[in-house]
Amino acid sequence: MSSCGDLILDPVSTAGVLSAKLWIRRGSSCDPAGQRGGHQLLGSVLSRGCGPLDHLELADLVEGCGAGLRCDTHEDGILISLKCRDLDADRLLPALGWMVRQPHLEEKQIALERDLSLQALQRQREDPFHRAFDGWRQLAYGPGPYGHDPLGISTDLQGIQRPELMQLAAEIESRGSTLALSGALPDRVSERLEEWLGPAPNATTTVERNACHSERRSGTDRRSIGLHPLATEQVVLMLGQATLPHGHPDDLALRLLQAHLGSGMSCLLFRRLREEHGVAYDVGVHHPARAAAAPFVMHASTGVDRAALSLDLLIRSWDEVLHQTIAQSDLQLAAAKFRGHLAHASQTTGQRAERRAQLRGLNLPDDHDQICLKQLDQLQASDLRDAAGRHLQQPQLSLCGPSETLATLEHLWNQSDYGSA
Repeated sequence: MSSCGDLILDPVSTAGVLSAKLWIRRGSSCDPAGQRGGHQLLGSVLSRGCGPLDHLELADLVEGCGAGLRCDTHEDGILISLKCRDLDADRLLPALGWMVRQPHLEEKQIALERDLSLQALQRQREDPFHRAFDGWRQLAYGPGPYGHDPLGISTDLQGIQRPELMQLAAEIESRGSTLALSGALPDRVSERLEEWLGPAPNATTTVERNACHSERRSGTDRRSIGLHPLATEQVVLMLGQATLPHGHPDDLALRLLQAHLGSGMSCLLFRRLREEHGVAYDVGVHHPARAAAAPFVMHASTGVDRAALSLDLLIRSWDEVLHQTIAQSDLQLAAAKFRGHLAHASQTTGQRAERRAQLRGLNLPDDHDQICLKQLDQLQASDLRDAAGRHLQQPQLSLCGPSETLATLEHLWNQSDYGSA
C-alpha cells in the first residue's frame, strides 16, 4: 500500500519517460443529490492551485518541465494523469498529493470552471448524438448514479459553490485510490513516494464493488422509448440496454458481440447499414467498462428519408443477436478484434498505467485482461447467444431528429416486439 493507496509499478524501457495515473474511486456516479456535476467540477479545479502553489505557479512548474498534467472525471472515478521525465519526478509527483489533499478551491477558479462546464453542456444540447445518448441514459438509469453525464446538469451545477466542493474534497479518498507508474521509474521509487506524496489518510468507508451505484431503472417505471425533437435533417438512433459490470462472467461474451456488431468496417452494422443499404453514415456499439450495469448500445446516424429503414435494420440486428448463433468465422473475427484492441490499448506507458489503475479501481485483478485472453478459445458461438439472452432482452430506444420523423419512428417501434413488450 503506497501513500496514495494501492501502488502499481510497471518498469518499461523508455527514453526517460514516466507516466503516472492516479485513479480515485469517486466519480460522477457518487455525485450527491442536487449536485450532479460536483465531482467533475471538483476534478477540474484540483489543478488550479494546490499545496504551496497557486494555479499560475503550478502551470509554470509543469510546463517548465515539459510535462503534461490533467484531471478527468468518469462515472466510476477521477483520473489524474501526469507524464514527465523520470528526472523531474521528485519535482512533479508531489503535485498529485497536493491536488488530492491540499486543493485551494478558490472562488474565481471554481467560477471559471463552472462556466466552462455550462458551455460544454450547452454544446451537447445542440448535438443530436449527445441528445440521443443523454435520452437513452435517462431511459435506462433514470435519476440513478449513471443517469447523467459526468459534466452534470446545468441547474445543479449553477448551485454548487465552494462549501459543497470542500465537502466533496474532504471525502475524495474515502473509497480508496490507486497510483500506477509506468515507464522509466526513478531509483527507490517505492520508498520515495512517502516523501513525495505524504502519508495516506485512513479510508473512512470500506471499498465495496459498486458502492456508489444503482444497477438500472426498475421495471415498474421503465419506458422503452424516448423522443428528443431537434430541427435538423439528421436522425440519431440509440438502441440498447443497461447490462452488467466489467469483470462479470458474461462480460467477455458481450465484448465479443460488441466487436462482431460494431468494430471496424467488417462488423455487422457497418456492412448491413452502410455497404448493403447505404442508410447510415455513422454506426457503432457503445459498451464501456463500468463498475455497475454498463451500457450496451447500438447507434446509427442517418438522414430523415432513411431513418425508418435504419431503425428496422437495427431492430433486425438486435433480434439476430438474441435468437441466432453467429457463424464460426464471425466468432473468430470478433476474437481477433478483441485481441487487437487489447494490444493497441497498451502501446504507450500512459495506456498501460491507466488500464492497470482502472482495473484496481474496479476491484479486478491485475491480470484480468490476460485471463480474458485465455478464456477466448473456450467461448463458443452459442455462449454469445446465451449471454445475449440473459442481458439483452429489453432494449430501449432513444431518438433525436425532426418531430415528424420521430413520430413515424415511434409508430414503427411500438409495432415491434420490443416496443410492444
